[in-house]
Amino acid sequence: MDLSKSIPISKELNPNKRMHWTLILRASDTWCYTAKINHFKKGHAMNTNVTTSTLAKMKKDNVKITAMTAYDSPFAKMFDESGIDMILVGDSLGMVIQGGSSTLHVTMDEMLYHTKIVSRACKRAMVIGDMPFLSYQVSVEEAVKNAGRFLKEAGATAVKLEGGASVCDRIKAIATSGIPVQAHIGLTPQSVHQMGGFKVQRDEERLMNDAKAVQEAGAFSVVLEGIPSSIAKAITQALIIPTIGIGAGVDCDGQILVMHDMLGINSGHIPKFVKKYAHLGDEARKGIKTFISEVQSGAFPGSEHCY
Repeated sequence: MDLSKSIPISKELNPNKRMHWTLILRASDTWCYTAKINHFKKGHAMNTNVTTSTLAKMKKDNVKITAMTAYDSPFAKMFDESGIDMILVGDSLGMVIQGGSSTLHVTMDEMLYHTKIVSRACKRAMVIGDMPFLSYQVSVEEAVKNAGRFLKEAGATAVKLEGGASVCDRIKAIATSGIPVQAHIGLTPQSVHQMGGFKVQRDEERLMNDAKAVQEAGAFSVVLEGIPSSIAKAITQALIIPTIGIGAGVDCDGQILVMHDMLGINSGHIPKFVKKYAHLGDEARKGIKTFISEVQSGAFPGSEHCY
């Protein structure tokens, strides 16, 4: 039973209080709203911008962080309005948007373009621009310059880069320049050839050292990808900064998925760690086939579609 529909809520209450009571009274959806209610109680109202301080407090208060990739305005707006905390404009667009076999060919200009249109659509979520291959590896100076472009030209709040101890000089320089940096360790797709493929990373000592190193260098958060759950849990407990998991188990401080996987848009291989929450690809194909059929039969356009 949806109690929020049966119990009137005074219009005299301010919007925040009304939202607060609505969330509490939705008894049938308690499991969905528990984290957001706690989030609200602890001063992180749904209508306030998510910042690095917000995320740090969420970790401290044991409130799970939600994150999603997005690459265009309509989906970014949808995620933002739904309450996603963090939107990553990932270089994964090289695979899910451009149809490539890896992310290595993605350019800075392409990343800036997609980050700009996502940033325009978001009012609350933190937008993070993913630094593509060779945009930060060449030199510290290039890394700072390219990171700054994400904020100046594309409207991002932060940047993400792959690597652990080996890129800490980049992380430190970028963070010192006033640009929030999210690190990314474990399975790092830009190193796919060096790793011999997209493989789960199991070297606990190296992963722990990398996690502590990026925190010390100034990263505000770290993505843990393709790591056994037990190792991800140990890293999460050892760090002050939030961990965002993708294929790293339930004990991370937050979770992120690629939108095309999560929404069932992709029809190819889906990683084990993905859960499909919708089947948009199937629905789209069904609609397209119906359109073709109705055009061929003359059923569309009907009189109601004509001027």
